[in-house]
Parts: sequence; C-alpha cells; structure tokens
Amino acid sequence: MPIMTDIRKSWWKESVVYQIYPRSFQDSNGDGIGDIPGIISRLDYLHNLGVDVIWLSPVYRSPNDDNGYDISDYQAIMDEFGTMEDWEALLKGLHDRGMKLMMDLVVNHTSDEHAWFVESRKSKDNAYRDYYIWRPGKDDGREPNNWVSFFSGSAWQYDEATDEYFLHLFSKKQPDLNWENPKVRQEVYDMMTWWLEKGVDGFRMDVINLISKTEGLPSVGNDRYAWGGDHFMNGPKVHEYLREMNERVLSKFDTITVGEAPGASPEEAIRYANLDGSELNMVFQFEHMDLDSGAGGKWDLRPWRLADLKATMSKWQTELDGRAWNSLYLNNHDQPRMVSRFGNDTAAYRVLSAKMLGTFLHMMQGTPYIYQGEELGMTNVRFASLADYNDLEIHNMYRERVTEGGADPAMVMESIYVKGRDNARTPMQWDDGENAGFTTGRPWLQVNPNYTAINAKAALADPDSIYYYYQELIRLRKSHDIIVYGSFELILADHEQIYAYTRKLGNERLLVLINFTERDASYELEASAFPGQGTRLIGNYETVAEPALSGVLRPYEAQVILYRAED
Repeated sequence: MPIMTDIRKSWWKESVVYQIYPRSFQDSNGDGIGDIPGIISRLDYLHNLGVDVIWLSPVYRSPNDDNGYDISDYQAIMDEFGTMEDWEALLKGLHDRGMKLMMDLVVNHTSDEHAWFVESRKSKDNAYRDYYIWRPGKDDGREPNNWVSFFSGSAWQYDEATDEYFLHLFSKKQPDLNWENPKVRQEVYDMMTWWLEKGVDGFRMDVINLISKTEGLPSVGNDRYAWGGDHFMNGPKVHEYLREMNERVLSKFDTITVGEAPGASPEEAIRYANLDGSELNMVFQFEHMDLDSGAGGKWDLRPWRLADLKATMSKWQTELDGRAWNSLYLNNHDQPRMVSRFGNDTAAYRVLSAKMLGTFLHMMQGTPYIYQGEELGMTNVRFASLADYNDLEIHNMYRERVTEGGADPAMVMESIYVKGRDNARTPMQWDDGENAGFTTGRPWLQVNPNYTAINAKAALADPDSIYYYYQELIRLRKSHDIIVYGSFELILADHEQIYAYTRKLGNERLLVLINFTERDASYELEASAFPGQGTRLIGNYETVAEPALSGVLRPYEAQVILYRAED
C-alpha cells in the first residue's frame, strides 16, 4: 500500500516551473546571443502557457568558459545579456503577470576571474587564500590526489605563482570554493540575501551536494586518475551547511529552492528536502538520467529499458511520498531533448510521443519542470562537424577519446549526437523565418535545421499542438488536488510496453495509462480497484472510446482517467 501522502499545501508544490537558458532563448539586438530584453519580449508567451515560475540559468557576469556557470561577479549582469536595469524590468514583468523568478545559484565554484580567486592565487598568506582549496603537489610532483573532474582530466590545476595546485571539479577555470571557511559561507549567504531582498523568489542550486569534501581529500585506489565522487558527493558536512544556509537566509523569505544533487539516493533526498523545511524544498536527482549509460559513464551508450524507468521513477515516487518532495523533469540544459531520448522524434510520432511524455511526467507527484522548447517538441540535433559544437564538455571528451585515446571518431560523434549538451542549447525555434526568429544576426550556436517545421508560430496556430496540450496539463494540475497531492502506486509493473500508475487522494483515484512504444499494447485492470464511472481528463489521441479498464493503447498513447467513489 502507498504511504499516506503529506498534504500540507505549499505554492511551490502546486507550481509548474519553466527553465530558460538565456543564451538560446531570444536575442533582441542582433548579436546572435539571447538576452534579458529578449526574454521580456516573450513573457506573454510563457504566461499564456500557464507556468508559474521561471528558472533562469545564470545571467551573472562571467567569462563564459562554461556558458555562465563560471561566475566572476555574483552581483552584476553579464554584458551580453543586458544590464541590472534590464533584469529589474524582467522581474517586474514576471511579478506583474503573477509569475515568480528562480535564479541559478552557483556556489560550489566560481570563475578563476572572480576577485576572490584573483587575490587567492597571489600568495599563500593572502587573506583570500583559504577561500579556495589549495594543496601542494606530492613528492613526485603529481597532483595532490588522483580525482578526475566532471569535464575529463585531473581535478587539480598547478599554479606557478605559489607552486601549489587548486581543486576544480569542473573546468580548470572553475576553482572550487572552500566551504570549510566560515567567511566563504557568509559571503554566499550575504549574496543570496541581497538577491532575495531585490525580489527573487528562490534558487536552483547548481551541484549543491558537492560543496562538502571528505577531510584530507584522499585518493581513490591506486590508478593514476580515478573517480572520487564518494569524497565530494553528499559529503560529510553538506547538511550542516544547508541547515545553516536555511537558518541564516532561506527561512527569512518565502522561497522555492531546488538543489541539483548528482548521485543522491532517495534517503539522501529525504534529508535535503525534509518536511521540516530545514534545508531545501526538493532536489534534482539523476538516476533516471543514467538509464541509457553503460559502465563507462555518460558517453558509453546503451538502450534504456522501460522496466528500469519504472523501477527508478516509481521508487522515487513511493519513497519520498509523505517524507519529502520530488522534482519532475526529463530534460534540461545539461541533458538531451526528451522526445529524442525517451520518445520518438520521427515525423510520424514526434507529436504523439512528446504529448505522451508530458502526460507521464505531469501526472506524477512533485513539481514539474519544463525546459524551453519542450512544449514545442524540439529535438536533438546532428551537426556535421565537431567544430559546429560549442560545449566545453563535448570538446574535452572528444580530445581525450579521439585525439589522445585513438577512439573511432564516428562512434564518438554518435555519442555526442545522443548525449551532448548542445542538443538542448540550440536556439529556441520561434518561427520558420531566418534563424528561427531567434536572432537577426549570426546565432552563437546553429539553429536546428528542423525549425521550419517545428516552431512556436506553427504551434500557436495549431489547436492540436504540443503547446496547447501542455497548457491543458498545467490547467488540470491547478484544478485537481489529486494531481498535486495524491499518493502514487505503480500498476501493471511487469508490462513490457505500458507504464501505468494511479494517484489516490480521499475518495478520488486517478488512472494514468502510458504506452511507451510504437506498437499497440493490450491491458486489463482489476475493476474493483476503480469504483464509479471514470471521466477522461486528457489524452493525446483525438478519437477515443469511453474510459475502459481493459483494452488497447495505440502507439505512444496516453490516457488519464479520474474515478470518484461514492461517499
């Protein structure tokens, strides 16, 4: 039996969040780079969709080594994106429409061009030295330990000025902050307070579960380089730091907070997003994002299996029920497009499978996150050349595997086509004109060539489009408490084609039937479990039979049926 769900209501539980990747959303001045005035020009589009919160990927000042996730000034706006006055106009435009703004908080690391690091590297006795993690090399001249970075290669960078290494879990231009230093933590809390006092409604916290490292920073095994995640993911003091952050900052404001937490288990998530509200509202977990990764990690491709998706998603639904809160997502700026990954992006099935995936996700318990273009069914891209890709991670991986490792270039490119982050970062497809209406200049990253068929203008003119289907999903969520607060139970667990589940709240029961394949799928349910006459709330096929507890789901069909028992 499902655990009795927590039904304490909160606005952030009932919200739908829309993520904007500013560089790729809308350019207003023809320089080929999306900007804040461009976002402002599209606020009515977002408001009409029905979303409640805009999550804005970083717009802070940055040298852009990692597209804004390397911040050189937390309290200034990147020149390419506009001015602080532009940002204030964006905030007002959102608030005037009853929408909220969630900023990206990147505090595991800064840019190496941040004033703190510029000072830190000057000398060993500089006042800012201990803001970062510096260590001498080993006697043989090797790095302080054998950890590798998320972006390939050693997680340490030698700095000649002081003959020491600094830790960078990401790019060498992204040195990790030393959260052991109370001055660092206070600097972060002061900066967060500054933004909240300006009117920000919350934070998405980038890799927040990496801020605590194991004391002594031990190596892993005896290999020259090794994955050290056990020593920096969900580290020994991470909950202590987040409780302190909550006490000093978050508890003083009515915020939405979500922590990006790679490697977090449901048990860890329950600590991060516990119901006493002492840390965060929810986390982004990554288990379902690894279902198509082999033993060699992200770039080691393997087909994902529906049985694994059921096991993972259902585990998170049931284990957090009544104990914490889920975030719901299938793509973002770091992940490939969901219709290409979990659906079918061919002309025959793209629209159907995009609607199917939206239904699958939005009917679960948790706060749904829509990534820009998802509501249009935007797809992955296959650029002709490595030179057409911008992402640092892609180029580092290619160099390591092909240039240095001798791997087959065609196979490596295939993994980029499937998993590369630039799949999500191609410019938003607004219309079928030049550069998809994104810019009048040369776009910083090429537009996906399919923009002439897949774009917002076409979607808004088609009453049967994915956009309007998402609009209805959001409307249903706001009109049925069971969709937000109902407990989850997996049914038809062993079905090889269908992911079926129920939601239960009071005397209501919601039945969700999803066919994940391009073949018809038969099913039969126990009639006694669904009392009363069912009412179809939504489905992605126009012609439907009366709601039935046995029948056939057509390719990529989704049905949602509400049952209400007599009092």
